[in-house]
Amino acid sequence: MADSDSGTQGAGEDAPEKSREELRREVDEKYDFENFGPEDMAEMSLEEWEAAFDPETWITGRELLDRVEADLKHRIATREVFAVVERTTHEGEPLLVAYSDEGYTVVYADGSVEGRGTVLRDVKPTVALASMEEYDVPETPEGDQLPQPDEVPEGSGELGNKLMQTIAGIHVVAGVGMLIAWFLVYFRIIGVPQNIREGAPLLALIGGGFLVFGFFVLLIVANARLSDRFRSEEYRNRLRSAGVESGERPDFLPLDEEERDD
Repeated sequence: MADSDSGTQGAGEDAPEKSREELRREVDEKYDFENFGPEDMAEMSLEEWEAAFDPETWITGRELLDRVEADLKHRIATREVFAVVERTTHEGEPLLVAYSDEGYTVVYADGSVEGRGTVLRDVKPTVALASMEEYDVPETPEGDQLPQPDEVPEGSGELGNKLMQTIAGIHVVAGVGMLIAWFLVYFRIIGVPQNIREGAPLLALIGGGFLVFGFFVLLIVANARLSDRFRSEEYRNRLRSAGVESGERPDFLPLDEEERDD
């Protein structure tokens, strides 16, 4: 009887472990942890989270902060995340702080996270992945990840804009030329055969079409340039609000200016 009870108990202990392994395989197939993001985290159930991330193997301490910092700086350099990242201390404890013009995140050495706004949403998956030994953290990029406001160009695609302007100009000139030719022929300012005069309305129609198309393309180019300038100015303002130019932290950050690692 004792042996029988022992065997039954052993089988009962193995069952949950087997179920966890099966769930872990399902999670690995369902989620792409190389491109794990906030949407994936929100979709995960508690059981899937516990199966995917084993607390006993989590990386913590300064190593975790180093990994999170490297991953965040890489994502900032590739423009996936907009934030300023700093290493600092609070009451003797090492911290990692990431903040933008509208939110912040504080990452503690034990892996806990607090904050608000889009930065918190972007940083949470990074902390979860960086705590896993299996996750390969990208190398920290050199230099500043965010540009200075004055370094932001007015816009991009200048070659494409010039090409479209050239095409539009050609159509406008051709349209004006056709309309002038129609005017001269229709009002008999120049002498032409009768069959050519009868085709003059078609010339005016084509010329008008060329003009409309040319002005339409010019309007698109002008709108694109205005949009580029607006986006560039908006980006500069966000950089200034985040303190990139002044070096000052936003007022809503719950840390003192003295608590900063140089």
